[in-house]
Amino acid sequence: MEKIKLVPILIMSVIANIVFAAMFMSPWVVKFKANRLKSTPASTSTQATAIKDTLFDEINPVAGYEINAAYGQLGPKMIATGVIDFEKFKGNYEKSGQSLTAEQENLLLQGSKDTIKITRENSYFLLDFFWAVGLANKSKILDEGDMMKYGGNKGAGNFASTGGWTLARGDAMNYYSKSVLIPLTKEQEERVNLVASNIFRPCCNNSTAFPDCNHGMALLGVLQLMASSSATERQMYEAGKYFNAFWFPGNYYDLALYFRTKEGKVFRDVDAKMLLGKDFSSASGWQSVKQWLVSKGLIEQPPKQGGGCGV
Repeated sequence: MEKIKLVPILIMSVIANIVFAAMFMSPWVVKFKANRLKSTPASTSTQATAIKDTLFDEINPVAGYEINAAYGQLGPKMIATGVIDFEKFKGNYEKSGQSLTAEQENLLLQGSKDTIKITRENSYFLLDFFWAVGLANKSKILDEGDMMKYGGNKGAGNFASTGGWTLARGDAMNYYSKSVLIPLTKEQEERVNLVASNIFRPCCNNSTAFPDCNHGMALLGVLQLMASSSATERQMYEAGKYFNAFWFPGNYYDLALYFRTKEGKVFRDVDAKMLLGKDFSSASGWQSVKQWLVSKGLIEQPPKQGGGCGV
């Protein structure tokens, strides 16, 4: 009799095992496991997005980028010569819905001993300020370089950096390479020419030694001022890296994303001279980088700040 009573118990045990196995292999359990497996890529994607979110702060630091050179009397000199008409300059800002700050008015009219720092707030002002510097300062690059070589019958007056400068008293060519705003020794001028020849910009395929647009002319002025303050080639390239990034934030966001993704480098660690060369910072170089990013599915919306090639 005892053996007969054990049969229902054994049957119940077998049924329980079958039910448990069925539950284990049910779609609900399989789906649960699949969801757990998918959680790792999602975390990786979130981490990648977080990295990309830091890129703008890398290329345009919140604290700005400071060079070891001061404004000095550049502002008053340019007002005195006429390459900057103060009322035109001021009015241009008011038309764009903003105004010159008291500090900016002062450094134009009175000069300043402050060292120059480019920030998100003043990058447009410095673009115009140094555009006038590069245009007016006496320079072999302007007198004997590509501006004259490719200017045609009108000389250098037919480019965006010359014909486009409308904030002077009269025609911009009246001031082209006419004033010694920044005295340079022969060695300093050669250093400027060397560095400028290796710095390109994403709006075209020309170097800063061919400053046919405002960005090139402005950076030429920055390099001349730095050279006069005994900056080394390395310091000048590093400054060019950040000034370009503030003036072309969208392009340099892409370049920073490229180096972070492909080489694991943050922007500050990317070699400035290499980055500024034709392979990366020219229009064609940047386009190649953009195509690589697209091919990897790394399509990001870069920042829209930055100015065009006019006032």
